[in-house]
Amino acid sequence: MANLKSLAKDTAIYGLSSIVGRFLNYLLVPLYTVKISAESGGYGVITNVYAYVALIMVLLTYGMETTFFRFANKEGEDAQRVYSTSLISLGFTSLLFVVLVVCFLNPICSFMGYEDHPSYVWTMAVTVALDAFQCIPFAYLRYKHKPLKFASLKLLFIFLNITLNILAFVVMPLFTGEATSVGYAFYCNLACTSIITFFFYKELTGFKYVFDRALMKRMWHYSWPILILGIAGILNQTADKILFPKIYDKPDANMQLGIYGAASKIAMIMAMITQAFRYAYEPFVFGKANDKDSKKTYAKAMKYFLIFTLLAFLMVVGYMNVLRYIIAPDYWDGLKVVPIVMAAEIMMGVYFNLSFWYKLIDRTIWGAWFSSIGCAVLILINVIFVPKYGYMACAWAGFAGYATAMILSYIVGQRYNAIRYPMDEMMAYVLFATILFWLMTYTNNSWHPVLAVATNTALIAIFAVYIFKHDMPAGIISKIRSKIKKH
Repeated sequence: MANLKSLAKDTAIYGLSSIVGRFLNYLLVPLYTVKISAESGGYGVITNVYAYVALIMVLLTYGMETTFFRFANKEGEDAQRVYSTSLISLGFTSLLFVVLVVCFLNPICSFMGYEDHPSYVWTMAVTVALDAFQCIPFAYLRYKHKPLKFASLKLLFIFLNITLNILAFVVMPLFTGEATSVGYAFYCNLACTSIITFFFYKELTGFKYVFDRALMKRMWHYSWPILILGIAGILNQTADKILFPKIYDKPDANMQLGIYGAASKIAMIMAMITQAFRYAYEPFVFGKANDKDSKKTYAKAMKYFLIFTLLAFLMVVGYMNVLRYIIAPDYWDGLKVVPIVMAAEIMMGVYFNLSFWYKLIDRTIWGAWFSSIGCAVLILINVIFVPKYGYMACAWAGFAGYATAMILSYIVGQRYNAIRYPMDEMMAYVLFATILFWLMTYTNNSWHPVLAVATNTALIAIFAVYIFKHDMPAGIISKIRSKIKKH
C-alpha cells in the first residue's frame, strides 16, 4: 500500500501539470474555432500538421525515453553515463533531422500538400526536433523524482503558448484589421519550445559528456522494438488525421477534418489521465520490478486506473451539454465521436498498463507486434470506410485498433508473465459504466439540457458511491468517518 501511495502522490503532481495544462491548452480550441471557421478548413490544416508532428516525434525519440529508465535502473549500469549517452544521441539525430528537412523542403511540402506554405513545415520541423531532445531532460527529472520542476516547466510552456496565441489571433487583428494566418499557431509553438530549453541549464551542465558506443548498442537493441511499437501506437492516434485529406476525396475534406479534430479535443481528458499515470507509473514499475509483491501491486494499479478512467468517461458524457461550448457551434456536428474516442483512449491506457510484462523481461519485440497489428486494423478500416462514412469511420477505426492491441497483449502476457488481474471486478465496473452511459446519452438527446445535466450528475454520484463502497481503501474510509463524527 505504501508503494501505491507513492505512485498516487507522483501521479497527482504529474496529473496537475497534465490535466491543468491540457485544460488551459483547451483555451486554444475555442480560440481557434472562433477565429478560424469550420468552412475555411484552417483548423483542419492545424489538425493535419500536428498529426505529422506526433508521428515524427516518435521517430526522433526512437524509444529512448523508456530505454533511459530501463538502463538507468539496471544493475551494473552507470546512470549518469546512460543519461549522457542518451543526450548526445538524441541531440545528434534531432539536428540531422532539421538539416534534412531544410535540404529537401520543397518535395516535403509538395507531399504534405503545403507547397504555398513552406514555413508551416520548417517551423514545425525545428519545433519537433527541440521537443525530441527535451524528452531526455524531462525523463531525467522523473528519474530523479523531481515532479515539481517537471510540472512547472510543462505549465510554463502552456501559459506562454496561450499568451502568444492570444496576441497573435486576438490582439494583432485589432491593429491590422486582417485575420491571422493559421501559421501563427506553429510560430507560437516554436517560440515556446525554444524558451523552455533554457530552463534545462542545470540538467544539461555540470557533468562530462560521454558517448559510450557499447552502451548505445545495448540501448538500441532494447529500444528499436519500442520504436516500432511507438510508430504503430502513434499511428493509431494520428493515421486517420494524416490519411483523411488523401482518402476523403471531397472538396470539404479539410473542413470535415477540422470538425473531427476539434470535437476529439473534448475527448482528450482521457489522454490527460493516461499521460499523468504514465509519467508516474513508468519509473515506478522499473524501480519496483524486484519487489516480491510487485505483481499484486501492478494488478491493483490496473484496477484503479480503469475505475477512475471510467469515472472520467461518465463525467465527460454527463456534462456534454456544457463541454460542447469549448468549441464553436459550427463544429458541434462532430461531438458524436467523443464517446468513441474516449473509449479508445481507455483501452490505450489499459494496453499501456499491460505492456510492462514484456518491457520487464526485455522482450519489447512483442509490443512491436501488438501495436503493428492494431495499427494495421486501424489503417484498413480507415481506407475502406472513410470515403463513405467520413470521420465517423476514423473514430471507430481507432477504437478497433486499440481493442486489438489490448486483447493480444493480455492473452500473450498471461502466458509469458502472468499477472492475476481482478477481471470479474473490472468487468463489473465496465458493465455498470456502459449502462450509465446509455442512460446519459438518452437524457442528453431527449431532455432539456438543464434537466439532463441534473440527472447525469445523480448518475455520476451513484457510480462514485459504488466506487467508495467497493474499492476505497479501508484506511481512507476510517479517516473520512472520523472527520464526519468530529463535525
